Amino acid sequence: MTAKEYLSQAYRLDQRIDSKIAQVASLNDLATKCSATLTGMPRNPNRCGSTMADAVCKIVDLQEEINRDIDRLVDLKREIVAVIKAVENPEYQVMLEKRYLSFQTWEQIAVDMNYSIQHIYRLREKAYAAVQVPEG
Repeated sequence: MTAKEYLSQAYRLDQRIDSKIAQVASLNDLATKCSATLTGMPRNPNRCGSTMADAVCKIVDLQEEINRDIDRLVDLKREIVAVIKAVENPEYQVMLEKRYLSFQTWEQIAVDMNYSIQHIYRLREKAYAAVQVPEG
């Protein structure tokens, strides 16, 4: 695994968590859309309850997945912090932290560090070379 692939894991995991949170919100909407229709015809009284119960079960399962993913993200960020701190150049450390822990764009990092984007790209390659990716 390259340094970039290793460091990018946190961003991808964060994106998956955001996606699951959006799914929970969608399921919450679905669960609350059940409405009663008043007619003279008898209906199955559990029709809406079943949809709501299914949605609630899916919500609970997704929330458990989200919690596991958040735990993994925290652990992964802790690992990434240790890897970045092992890089000797403080300038590289700042740049890598902004990118892979704060999820800033390279353009934003260039502005924050008062460098041109071309210079940031040159530094980026040197920083990747300085990263020691853990085995396994």
